[in-house]
Formats: sequence, structure tokens, C-alpha cells
Amino acid sequence: MTIKDLQPRQGKVELTAEVISKAEPREFDKFGKKGKVCNAKIRDDTGEITLTLWNEQADQVNVGDIVKIGNGWVSEWQGEMQLSTGKFGNLSIVGKGTGKADAAGASSQAPAGNIPAKESFPREAKSSESSGTSGTSGASEPSDSSEEDSFESSFDEEEVI
Repeated sequence: MTIKDLQPRQGKVELTAEVISKAEPREFDKFGKKGKVCNAKIRDDTGEITLTLWNEQADQVNVGDIVKIGNGWVSEWQGEMQLSTGKFGNLSIVGKGTGKADAAGASSQAPAGNIPAKESFPREAKSSESSGTSGTSGASEPSDSSEEDSFESSFDEEEVI
């Protein structure tokens, strides 16, 4: 699968791409649990897409790395498609870069391990999931439920109303 083939709300995404940029991770608190999230831009021969990195992924993935996404999920936020591992997906670093924005990554690649998938908080009921509205005014807070669903696996799932 390639980036140009991706569509919003698509699941079962399998692709390999290079990390070309990465924002600073930010911490958040949801349902009393702390987490970390950041966006990275990845590319393959066909295009680019934003990759949302959750918790340990935010610390382990660097610019120049070659990442393999398994069972990923494509969402849409403010008209831009975003790829995430979601609840059941996984992300593996198959080649390590230098961590610099202009890194080609080819000469410094080294094998790396699998970054575990995350469990999620229970999905909150939404009246119009496809509308992209969340009722929050903060532009930095994603309203897409796929980002809300991804979180650390060490938390037990419980019904939240």
C-alpha cells in the first residue's frame, strides 16, 4: 500500500515510509491518565501524510527513521488526512536515521524493535462522528475519535460516561 492510496476512515493500512519531520511531543491528561502525543510527517515515493505518534512512539521515532505501519487507521482532522496505529495497529522502526531534518537515513540504518500497540479508552458516544466537530474551541486539541481512542495499554478499559 502507498500513501497516495489512503482514504479518510480507512483501516488495515500497511505501509513503510520515511519520517521527514517531527513536532515536539506534548503531554495531556485524559480521564485522569497522562499521555504523550506528537505529529510527524512521513513520505514514500507517492506522497506525504501526517503520522500521529502516541506515548512511547513519540520518544522512539526520529527524523530519518524508516517506519513500518501495520493495521493502521486513517483519520481526517481539519481537512488533512492523518495516519495512526490506533487501538490495534503497530509501528516498527525498520531503519534508524540520524535524527536530523536533512537525514537521508540510508547510511545510518540499523534494525530496531517493534513499538507496541496501544489500548484505548472506551469510545465516547458521538452524535456525528464524521462531521469532525468536537465542541472544543482549542485548535490544538484533535477532535477525531481515532486519536482519542489511542492510548497506553497499561490502563484497564472501563465504561466512561
